Amino acid sequence: MDNNTDKLAVLIDADNAQPIIVDDLLAEIANYGVASVKRIYGDWTLPGLKGWKEVLLQHSIQPMQQFAYTKGKNATDSAMIIDAMDLLYTDKFNGFCIVSSDSDFTKLASRIREAGLLVYGFGEQKTPSAFVSACDKFIYTEVLRVKTDENQAIVKKSSGELKQDTKLVSLLRNAVDASSDESGWSQLGPVGNNIAKQAPDFDPRNYGYRKLGELVAAINIFEIEERQIGDGNSRSLYVRDKRKK
Repeated sequence: MDNNTDKLAVLIDADNAQPIIVDDLLAEIANYGVASVKRIYGDWTLPGLKGWKEVLLQHSIQPMQQFAYTKGKNATDSAMIIDAMDLLYTDKFNGFCIVSSDSDFTKLASRIREAGLLVYGFGEQKTPSAFVSACDKFIYTEVLRVKTDENQAIVKKSSGELKQDTKLVSLLRNAVDASSDESGWSQLGPVGNNIAKQAPDFDPRNYGYRKLGELVAAINIFEIEERQIGDGNSRSLYVRDKRKK
């Protein structure tokens, strides 16, 4: 899920996203592919969306106007879903980036994945688990705001705090075990791939760490070795559950 040549359609729900994240949002998306289409949906006659104007011009994001025809009904979501299906049927994309914290996009994410395309979700930590699970990978926007909003900084968790997170401990141990050789050692890359399959919303940054290797070292339940691979010019991290000793 890190093919930088993939063509991606980026669809943003303006009602459920903040302009402050856009710089880091697009930088994050660049890790997964090329944002060939960038569209944002909302009723641009409303004053609440005024803060988006400068951001849209700066990043060439196309605003899609959708009037709210009836109170209590989200016409923006419907327009975004219809556009997504139209783009899906063009067969021009490798994946979609859906930027919203709204559970209304759960079925859309599932349908896109059924077609064999990747779905990257971006939303706040309040995002319903159904939408999170429907994506191949889900990134919480709080981690994108760390650079731009000091009030949103994610505190790095200590080793003791990480060990108390039974869900995290189980996730890491299961991934290492599933990727291990007969001696119990696992290369970190396959471990990360296994974690992504188990938990789309897993991200070391949610715990205050930039990379998986840093998080694995901090939790201190694994042995870690750096080994030469191939012709010896490159190195890779290997990990083993300390209980395997």
